Amino acid sequence: MWNLPNGLTLLRIALIPVFVVIFYLPTPWARPVCALVFTLAGLTDWLDGWLARRLGQTSPLGAFLDPVADKLMVAVALVLLVQADPSMWLALPAAVIIGREITVSALREWMAELGARAQVAVSMAGKLKTTAQMVAIVLLVLGGPVLGQPVRGMGYVLLYIAAALTLWSMFLYLRVAWPLLTAGPRGAADDR
Repeated sequence: MWNLPNGLTLLRIALIPVFVVIFYLPTPWARPVCALVFTLAGLTDWLDGWLARRLGQTSPLGAFLDPVADKLMVAVALVLLVQADPSMWLALPAAVIIGREITVSALREWMAELGARAQVAVSMAGKLKTTAQMVAIVLLVLGGPVLGQPVRGMGYVLLYIAAALTLWSMFLYLRVAWPLLTAGPRGAADDR
């Protein structure tokens, strides 16, 4: 249960408060360091999965924590970015991305209860979405020019691409789950 991949996932979760504190520091180096922390967290996301498969160290704890850590880091980063720049142009894709994560997480949990979780496994659209949103967040956290090049505009473009891919991947998940969602009563109590 306690292995290197799970340790990297826990490190990613531990980096969230570090990210928040650095984001609000009133120093010129805060944003670049914050972007570095987010990049490090993104790299641990890739590395922990690769190591878990390579070393044969997959575990139920890792399978649970990995997507939770990803969603927490992205949601916190998007909320901070919207708070720092409260515009509709940033809030809209942030709301789409966070809303999709909540919807797909609930869908996966429900499908797991039915024993059909494998039907809503991560798709290529989901992986492309994750890459676009991670790069977008790093660029938006940086905000200002990097090596004389404006990065904020590219961050917005990538965030909108990520939001579009977010909607597309959610549609793919819902399409797979739709027959079960519309199958009628299953005899189990619900939360409505």
